[in-house]
Amino acid sequence: MSLTKPNIQWKDIVPLFLLVVLTFLALLLPSKIAMIVTAIIFVIYAFIKPFDSLLYLIIYVAIRPFLTEINPGLKYIGDLITIALLLKLLISSKFDLRNLLKFKLFEYAFFAFLLFGAVIGYINGVSLGAVIFQVRTFIIMYLIYYFLSRSQLPSNWMKKLAWTGVGLGWLLSLHGIVEKVSMRQLLLPYYWKHTVLSEENMSRIYGLLGNPNSLALVLMFTIVGIFYLKHLYSNGEYKVFLNISLVLFTGIFILTFSRGTIISAVVLAAIYIVLAKKYKLIKQIVLAVVASIIFVYFPVIGGVYLSQSIGVEAPDGIVGGFGDRLGQTIDKENIDRMVSNGRIFYLKKGFEILKDYPITGAGFGTFGGAATLSYGSPIYEDYGIDLSIYFENKIYSDNQYIQIIAETGAVGVILFGLFLISMLLLFTKHRNDVFSKFMIGLWFSTGFSGLYYNIWELKIYTLIFFTILGLYAIHQKYYKQYKI
Repeated sequence: MSLTKPNIQWKDIVPLFLLVVLTFLALLLPSKIAMIVTAIIFVIYAFIKPFDSLLYLIIYVAIRPFLTEINPGLKYIGDLITIALLLKLLISSKFDLRNLLKFKLFEYAFFAFLLFGAVIGYINGVSLGAVIFQVRTFIIMYLIYYFLSRSQLPSNWMKKLAWTGVGLGWLLSLHGIVEKVSMRQLLLPYYWKHTVLSEENMSRIYGLLGNPNSLALVLMFTIVGIFYLKHLYSNGEYKVFLNISLVLFTGIFILTFSRGTIISAVVLAAIYIVLAKKYKLIKQIVLAVVASIIFVYFPVIGGVYLSQSIGVEAPDGIVGGFGDRLGQTIDKENIDRMVSNGRIFYLKKGFEILKDYPITGAGFGTFGGAATLSYGSPIYEDYGIDLSIYFENKIYSDNQYIQIIAETGAVGVILFGLFLISMLLLFTKHRNDVFSKFMIGLWFSTGFSGLYYNIWELKIYTLIFFTILGLYAIHQKYYKQYKI
């Protein structure tokens, strides 16, 4: 069955557009009313149009930080849609638990890892609420994979997914330009506008995600979507629009100054191009980068200078270029900061915790994860971690692996390693397949991302990753698929 044969019609796009408009209109409602109204609308819609709801979910999760900063009543939309999709699958399968409870090895390893970390954390004094919070952070987007991989996919859904990414890319890019040129004065929530950023971060575009690294990761996937669409429309249809989109997204990607994501993107592109022998992509990528620097990067920087010239007050560092950002990487002051209270400091503390808990780790909710941001940690004081010196008294480990090492010890490392490696073996088993070659590249790219981000806790990244993984599972027919 072809998954991309039918053409996308405007009637396929309008409902999704209206849902996004409705979401922004809901920002004007009182929080409790917004929560009730959106809950009713999106749960009903998820039952009627589950796959369109999944497309909306990608947009929602990407802009959720912006939405919930303005109106906390919108924070539950994603969870409600996810629950509705799972119920829809259960009903559509006629409660076929025998097949619904069949899993691959990587899933069993993932479940075991979550259970182990949760039990150890609770034993070591982490509150039940914090443990549940951490488990939810890890598993919530896997549930999208679970739904998608066990569903019969509508024939045009992959194409709609790619176009959704393009639409999201335009929304994020245009907002990012306004943010940059206005020097963070327009189209930002009040708190974001008045947040004091360090001089080294002031030049970066944070976007609707409120984080330049997350913005860069999403734009990386939107760029992948453009190349997919260019492949589908090899007859030249939409060529001009797709090329303009590619240049725009690449330019904003560069303006996030996200060094880590650039590494991840290069790894993904290099591995896929070599494995698939798609060497023509190199020329397209180089041309896109050059064009984006000429037509996006320099004009946006010029717009900042223009804003300054007409009297808009400019914070220190707002104009900084990519060269300045790279220079900060090896700057002695930056290195000293990483050693005293940054990434190198987190590594050191993580291994100190491992020394005391070599087999089990200290458990979920103890070091540098999502749960510690909301609930704190019962062991920070024991290891001399002073949260008062950090922004909002919170720290991420900024390295997924040191968090796993510190929180789950040798057992957790083995379980999480089994989760990752068994997933890779699925891809390499069919390595002659083009989709498998892309998944191998994505696997390595994600692995590199884990060195400088808590990548498996980043909701928008894991949502996109597990969505693509779900499509791969459908492609390989790993599970019984139900007509939804």
